[in-house]
Amino acid sequence: MSIAASLITKLYFSGIFGSFFHTLNFCLKKELENCQTVLDLGCGPNSPIKHISGIKSSTGVEAFEPYLKESQKNKIHTKYVHSRIKDLKFPAKSFDAVIIIEVIEHLSSKEGLEIIKKAEKWARKKVIISSPNGFWPQKPVDNNPYQKHLSGWSHAKMKSLGYKTRGLAGFKFLRCQSKSTTMGDDILVSIRYQPKFFWFIIATLSQLISYYFPSLAFELFSVKNTQKT
Repeated sequence: MSIAASLITKLYFSGIFGSFFHTLNFCLKKELENCQTVLDLGCGPNSPIKHISGIKSSTGVEAFEPYLKESQKNKIHTKYVHSRIKDLKFPAKSFDAVIIIEVIEHLSSKEGLEIIKKAEKWARKKVIISSPNGFWPQKPVDNNPYQKHLSGWSHAKMKSLGYKTRGLAGFKFLRCQSKSTTMGDDILVSIRYQPKFFWFIIATLSQLISYYFPSLAFELFSVKNTQKT
């Protein structure tokens, strides 16, 4: 990672930056304020839940063993389940919240809808989903076959499922398919234009608009209240 990318990454994870530009971490933290138990579906090696305090118990579910071991090594969750999401079984209302962060796009549309329905049964309070806005091509990274993108989830689609959606990561047209072969912390990797540092700033400024107009955004942050369902 370049020095510029490293500095931007540190800034991105700061609380002040997040609150002003509505980053994923900030939005997730805000939505989980009243949630003490969380199920993290497809938690990966470096779940953003690690930045959130106040959660008494979190269960990380991961099918790709290297990711699972990395997360266990860093003690991100209090419990772990090594399983594909579609094979999971939990009693209804087992968790305050179920989060699905950058996962449903790796499933077929049919499988994704099935997982969302299950998550809504398992969640006492809410389901939180983040995903690219529409279909976004991605080949497997980290030699993980589950990383390939198989479906797209637009603002209109999430709204039709009863989710309140906000936009993340600025305007969609400023991004491109990543050529990286591994998951990493370089948040410049998907910037379409050069110099990437400059266009990241433009994308960040555009987040002030795309947050309120999610159909324009690169990423979606979708939340559904399940307390009355």
